[in-house]
Amino acid sequence: MFELSAPWLLLLLPLPLLAARLLPPRDPMEGALRLPEGIAAEAAPGARGTRWRRLRLALAWLAWAGLVIALAGPVRLEPVRDTSATGRDIILALDMSGSMLIEDFDLDGEPVTRLDAVKRVAARFVTERPGDRIGLVLFGDRAYVAAPLTWDLAAVGRAIEEASVGITGRSTAIAEGLGLALKRIIAADARSRVILLLSDGQDTAHRVDATEVARLAAEHDTRVHTIALGPADLETAPADREAVDVATLRAIAEASGGRGYRVRGTADLVAMAADLDQLEPNPSDRPPVLMPRPLWPWAAGLALLAAAVLGCLPLVDQLSRDRAAREGRLA
Repeated sequence: MFELSAPWLLLLLPLPLLAARLLPPRDPMEGALRLPEGIAAEAAPGARGTRWRRLRLALAWLAWAGLVIALAGPVRLEPVRDTSATGRDIILALDMSGSMLIEDFDLDGEPVTRLDAVKRVAARFVTERPGDRIGLVLFGDRAYVAAPLTWDLAAVGRAIEEASVGITGRSTAIAEGLGLALKRIIAADARSRVILLLSDGQDTAHRVDATEVARLAAEHDTRVHTIALGPADLETAPADREAVDVATLRAIAEASGGRGYRVRGTADLVAMAADLDQLEPNPSDRPPVLMPRPLWPWAAGLALLAAAVLGCLPLVDQLSRDRAAREGRLA
C-alpha cells in the first residue's frame, strides 16, 4: 500500500513543458561563421546528434521526475505488530517451595517437575504480552523481587528460566509473596493491575492472613488470579503433606475480584494460560498498525544518478569525437 505525503507537488511535473511554451524564445545570435565544407559536414546535425539530444532530453526528464516524486514524499504502508503500552501491570508471584521439584507433570510425553512445567508456560505467557509491564516475585520462606515491572519481557523470561528452588527457603509463604507483589504493583501508576499467584502447597510460613492481603488488593483496584497447582488438594486428601490448599487460594481470588484455577497437569496449565488471555486481553491480538516506510530516497537517488549521467555526456561525446577523428586520420 503506497501513499504520497504531498501529492499536490506532482503538479510540478509538467513545469518544464510550460516554461518552454510560455517563456519568450532566446534572441538568435547575430553573425555567422563560414566553415570549410568538410568541417561543416562534420558539424551538421545527423542521426548521431539526434540520438544524443534524445538521450539528454530523456535524462533531464528522468532527473526532474525523480526530484518531484521525492518532494511528494512517497511512503509504503507496512503492517506492524502493535506494541504500544497498554497501561496494564502484571506481576507473577511464583511458589519456589521444595514441593515444586515433584515430578508429577509431563511435557511431550516425558515426566517433568512442577517447576519445569510452570517455567515453560509462564515464559510463554510473558513473551506474548508486548505492551504490558511485567514483573516477577519468587517466594519460599521469604519473598523477593526477581524482576521489577518492566517492558523488557525477555529479561523477565530469563528470570523465570533461572528461578530455582532453595534460594528463598523451601517453605511456602503465600501471604508474604502476595504482599510483596501488591506493594510493588500499587507503587506504579497503571490503569490496570493484575497479580498471578501460583502455589502448589499450603501457607506454612504466614505472618498475616493471605485473604486479608487480597482484600487490600481489591481496595487498590488490583485483581489477583490464583493457580492451585498439583494433583492432590486438602479437600480430598487432607492427610497428604503435598496437597495444595485450594480453598485458601480460591478465597484469595474471590476477595480481590479475580479468578481461581485448579491445575492438575500440563493440559490444565495450558488451558489456564489461554483463559487468562481472555480475562486479560492479550495486547498481541490487537490489529496491526500501518507504519509508513519512506521511499523518497529511492526517487532522489534516481534523480541524482540521471543528473550525474547527464553531466558526463559532454565529456563522453567529446571523447567519442576525438576517437573518430583519430581513426579518420589513420585511415
